Parts: sequence; C-alpha cells; structure tokens
Amino acid sequence: MISEVQKQGFTIVRALLSQARVDELVSSLGVATGAGQRGMLSQQAVYDLATSEPILRVVSPLLPGTPRPVRAIYFDKSPSTNWLVAWHQDLTISVTHQAEVAGFGPWSVKEGLIHVQPPIDVLQSMMTLRLHLDDTDESNGALRLLPGSHSYGRLAAEDIARLRAVIPEETCRARRGDALLMRPLTLHASGRSTSERHRRILHIEYAGCDLPQGLDWNHAG
Repeated sequence: MISEVQKQGFTIVRALLSQARVDELVSSLGVATGAGQRGMLSQQAVYDLATSEPILRVVSPLLPGTPRPVRAIYFDKSPSTNWLVAWHQDLTISVTHQAEVAGFGPWSVKEGLIHVQPPIDVLQSMMTLRLHLDDTDESNGALRLLPGSHSYGRLAAEDIARLRAVIPEETCRARRGDALLMRPLTLHASGRSTSERHRRILHIEYAGCDLPQGLDWNHAG
C-alpha cells in the first residue's frame, strides 16, 4: 500500500467498512445538502469513525506524524443532485482565522469558512480517505485520477493539460465499503452521473503535521 501511494499517489483499500457499518453510516449521515456538505467532523458519528482504530491503521503508515482528521465532506451525487468536476488538485486547507504567515496564501472564504493554500510540504504531509457508501463506476460519476501526478508538485493549468496528454487516466471503480486513499496533489476529476444510482462518498482529510504558530486547523471546514 505504501509503495503504491508513493508511486501512483493513490490506492484502493477493499472492504475497509463492513456492509453493516456502511448501513449505520448512511443512516447517520442522512441526505446531503447541495453538491457537498462540509463540516462533517462536527457530527459525532463521523468523528468517531475518522478516529477509529481500523481507519487510523491504514492512514498512519502514509503520514509523517500522528494522523488527525482536519476536514470531512459528504458528497451525494444522484439524478437530482448531479455535477461534474474538472481536473484539479486539492490545494487548500481550512483554518480558524487568517494570519500573515510566510508561505501561506492566497486566502479565500468558502461558505463562511477561511481557506488558504499552504506551502507544498504541508500538502505532502496530508492524506485523503474517500469512503464509498455505494458501488461506484463510470456510470454514476466515479473519480478519475492521473497516476503519478502528485510527484510534479503544484501544477499550473498548462501543466495539467500536458500531463493529461501523456498519462493514461484511471477510474476508481469501487464497491460499497471500499476506500480510496489519495494524496491531495494527485490530479483528479469526475463526470456527471448517467445512472439512477446514488454515489455517496464520505471524504476525510488527515494531516500528519502541525501548522506553524499563528494558524490552527479548522475542523469545521
């Protein structure tokens, strides 16, 4: 798993959650609002899952320090709430307040929450865990990824176009209960769903480092 993430920027962990645990989680999460519902770590069921031993066991070896969940978003792509996502990297983190700290910027506000682009070493010390709560393939908007793209650092638009032309994409075909582990700098995208099925994902970001003095992770982000 470690070598695959180092090389590809991602890996799939099969059957990380049992079907019964997925049922419990779906019931607890309810219906997602909009394209993505932020601040999910404030829900006790999500926080307990994010800090549970089976989850931390797969995340810990991929981080330089003790893993801590710092952001969780619930996505529910369905016939009534459908969207596509262009090729991109996850470049921002959510913090409690804005401060002038070297290497951090630009700043932005999303849904009332402060976000900032941190230095690349912060992003490289993070890991995203995407828990699949439905079977997922091309028909219901599965994530598509460019293997190895995380190793090129922060990419401009022309760099993204260049890599797309030379790296074959992979589709994250996953079963209910599977998890995708992904570096934030891995280029990824997704298309609209053409299915009647849901594509529910609990997206949890983990940090393996502290932020510099003056900044704090915003778990509500």
